[in-house]
Amino acid sequence: MVMMGKFKFSCALRALYLVLVFVVLFTFFQIHMTRTPSLSTPTDVRLDSKWKEMEDLGSKVKDSVVFLPLKDVRFENNPMEGNTWFMSSVNDTGKDGELKYMEFPSMESNGRVLCIKGRNTIDGSWNSYALAWPRYLPSNAIYMKGSSFVCNSYYIYDNIWHGLSAMMPFVEWYMKDECQLPQRWVLFNKGELRVSVIPWLKELMEATFDGQFQIEDFDGKYDNDDGSMCFEKALVMRHSFRMTVSEETIRVYDLIRCKARMYCNVSSKSEANEKRFKIGMTLLLRNGTRSFTNSSIVIRIFQQACRKVKGCRLVVAYSDNLSFCEHVKLMSVTNILVSPHGAQLTNMLLMDRNSSVMEFLPNGWLEHAGIGQYVHQWMADSSGMRHQGVWRDPRAHDCTNSKNVDLCIKNSFKDRQIGYNGSYFSWWAGKVLDEVSRSNPVSMVGVSGLCGCIL
Repeated sequence: MVMMGKFKFSCALRALYLVLVFVVLFTFFQIHMTRTPSLSTPTDVRLDSKWKEMEDLGSKVKDSVVFLPLKDVRFENNPMEGNTWFMSSVNDTGKDGELKYMEFPSMESNGRVLCIKGRNTIDGSWNSYALAWPRYLPSNAIYMKGSSFVCNSYYIYDNIWHGLSAMMPFVEWYMKDECQLPQRWVLFNKGELRVSVIPWLKELMEATFDGQFQIEDFDGKYDNDDGSMCFEKALVMRHSFRMTVSEETIRVYDLIRCKARMYCNVSSKSEANEKRFKIGMTLLLRNGTRSFTNSSIVIRIFQQACRKVKGCRLVVAYSDNLSFCEHVKLMSVTNILVSPHGAQLTNMLLMDRNSSVMEFLPNGWLEHAGIGQYVHQWMADSSGMRHQGVWRDPRAHDCTNSKNVDLCIKNSFKDRQIGYNGSYFSWWAGKVLDEVSRSNPVSMVGVSGLCGCIL
């Protein structure tokens, strides 16, 4: 019993000893910590210093972003050549004869995004652009999420030919990019902001891009006049659609045609028209400039020519009186389009492949109009149509009594009316009708399928 008591006492003494040692060591550690500066303090100071240096560097990077004029007036004499006068410091991606574009961010931009200060609608040189890294955007910049299509055209968007020529490159890109839709469009004309296009073109783009044609106006986006818009993804085009003849360009037109017909709920050919009419001839007339001096006689000439061919039907229409979908429907049953030179001839792209076009020009165009007089011939070729030639009026009807006929022609050739030649028109119409009756236009069925991405 005595031995057991001594053992218990010894254990208790050891436990007490260990507790006392722990208390002493803990007390010593606390005293040491209060007297010795923290070992982490120098590291924290260094980190704070590094963070401050990085913040200062980031501010300097932001401040170093340089905005340049969207329209570079140094290239005013050659505004459409090379890099053009729009964003002239940035090179295009793409070879001659192919699609040319600028993409941001990209390897070419070193990962930088596009920023624009661009609300001016009067002078494009007052609008500006810059490239910036996403983490170091300019002060007061607004970051626009998603994909943006940025288009600059030398010509106005109120003309369906010029507007379409500027936007066709985006259709080609859209097909190559697996039909990825943009969140917004930013439109410029000579570097000047534009917020609308002609209704025909608006509906065609809505049809092509499945309703995604939201034109950015920057309204209410800026906090002040010095603010900018920076785009997460931006595709920039500044060249009109190339008028080369290739299967690739033809398929771009095929997609637009197919999308337009789906949008307007128009089939390639109605069953009734297929059974009753083999050839649809449409006389698409103009009011005012480049109209016929006597439309009634011209209509009668083509009516007589059409009656001589079994299964031919002539439709007379004025382009100004038709809605977009009415144009689409009419062109879907047209094999021969007869019309004066003008924007309304752009509707040829809505016809089936291998359809024919007959064009008329006033006096003076051959001498004074330049290459612009050939645009519809180029369009016919690049869209898979047959341009059957041009009749040029040999007479200047409104200049016959002028003291200086040549000067009168030069000053008024664009707006002059077009006369007629009954015997030639009859022969020409008969020739084209005979050719068309022996051939078949290529229907949309099997060409573009369900309007998918086919490039």
